[in-house]
Amino acid sequence: MVRTTTNLIHGLHAVQAALRRNATAVTGVWVDDSRRDARMQEILTLAQQAKVTVHNVTRQQLDAMAEGAPHQGVVAQCGQAKAHSEDDLDTILTTLTAPPFLLVLDGVQDPHNLGACLRSADAAGVHAVIAPRDKSVSLTPTVRKVASGAAESVPFIQITNLARTLRSLRDAGIWLIGADGTADTSLYDADLKGPLALVMGGEGQGLRRLTREHCDVLIRIPMHGSVESLNVSVATGVCLYEAVRQRANVS
Repeated sequence: MVRTTTNLIHGLHAVQAALRRNATAVTGVWVDDSRRDARMQEILTLAQQAKVTVHNVTRQQLDAMAEGAPHQGVVAQCGQAKAHSEDDLDTILTTLTAPPFLLVLDGVQDPHNLGACLRSADAAGVHAVIAPRDKSVSLTPTVRKVASGAAESVPFIQITNLARTLRSLRDAGIWLIGADGTADTSLYDADLKGPLALVMGGEGQGLRRLTREHCDVLIRIPMHGSVESLNVSVATGVCLYEAVRQRANVS
């Protein structure tokens, strides 16, 4: 039995994604010995194909491994999900055949929010997610669980100086659109069709001053009820899919 949870992921989607996209990093899979449905069988087949050892255990043992978090009957041990660097970002940008579509997260600290943002980014076709190393959550097991495989499919770029990276993106011709609840321009009036980096703020404080100053345009999501703002992961999904809508209509 694995005694550390520092490199454990759990849940059907997260484990399946790890086995599909980075099976060499998976060193073991633990499954509920009472569950043999089609979804679990697919994981067992993937593990067998990758020659990953499968351990049949009780649900109580899985509960202990996942420290009470929902695991859906499966836990896997694997290496840490890879966070890329500035050099990797340069490589990604130079090899793109379509206008860059990036997501920048300025200080998201909640792993559930980062996981949800990664999942939305994957669904929207974002080329990379960028976040500062300082005061931001990294690719933790919880992030990977919530992301449902997106932590393995979307490059996550951790950078040391966000302001410098934003300047580099602008120099590369990428338009920086920052989401700010006090902005005058509505999301639905902004042009999101070209080379784009959507910049979202962290929980509570939103965009930091220096980050806001580096943006070309600030936009807001129209709010018609009594709630003043949306959770960052929800706001990210709304903004990303407005960009998807606009970009799909480009002839």
